[in-house]
Amino acid sequence: MQKTQTLVNRCLVIPFALALLIAGSGCSPVQSTPMLQTRVVTQVVTRFVTQDVTQEVTRVIGVPVTVTPGPTPTPTSTPDPSTPSSSGLPLATLPQYTDCLHGPATYFTYKTSFPAGQQVEVVGRSEDSSWIDIEEVGDWNSCWIQAGQAQLESGQVEDLPTVTTMLPKSEYEFGSPSANAKRAGDVVTVSWKAVYMSADEVQGYLIDAYVCQGGQLVHLPVFVSETYAKNTGTISVQIKDEAGCAGPSTAHIVSVGRRGFAEWEKIFWPAQ
Repeated sequence: MQKTQTLVNRCLVIPFALALLIAGSGCSPVQSTPMLQTRVVTQVVTRFVTQDVTQEVTRVIGVPVTVTPGPTPTPTSTPDPSTPSSSGLPLATLPQYTDCLHGPATYFTYKTSFPAGQQVEVVGRSEDSSWIDIEEVGDWNSCWIQAGQAQLESGQVEDLPTVTTMLPKSEYEFGSPSANAKRAGDVVTVSWKAVYMSADEVQGYLIDAYVCQGGQLVHLPVFVSETYAKNTGTISVQIKDEAGCAGPSTAHIVSVGRRGFAEWEKIFWPAQ
């Protein structure tokens, strides 16, 4: 009986001791690791895209042409103010104060002025006889005035020879455009990229053409006036050029500044 009781006591002691051992060792029950939760974050990204846009501006300028065909142009001379002219030039008097230009049109640049009563020598005329080329007595300072601004002392304006003069070269860095020409029947469209000229210099462009009108080649100068703001993009001019002439039509273009001209550039003219 005593032996049995001792055995029971041992059986009770072992679990109790085991519990004390576990408690004293500081062990704790194993805890399960919680699962990580994934949070989806949506971020809106706005990109600002800057695009440089170059807008090409095309302006078509119609040129109304009313031409009375005259004789076929004869070869012209180019007087040089440094070379004395031939003797016997007709004289003319300027009744009023007169501005004299570098060429036979109002868009040509100013060269000099003459007081009222000034006597001048008359070198020649423009093809349509509306302008005359004059110079001071002594064969120098040649320039152009409208024919009605002078009183010839003898003869008529139509009796004068047809002449051309040299244009003043611009001292500023701008050239003439490279123009192209396309034909659609009797209409030729001349187009070119605007050439940069400063605000105090820009005047425009001059096309000097010989085109077929009424069966004859006629001289057709076309001046395209420009401002600094409008001198951009592509500029186009439409010129009437008919068939039926013995010789080919021709044209040149030049940039015009307030104080001079660039070099003439040839326009390759499309044949009929």
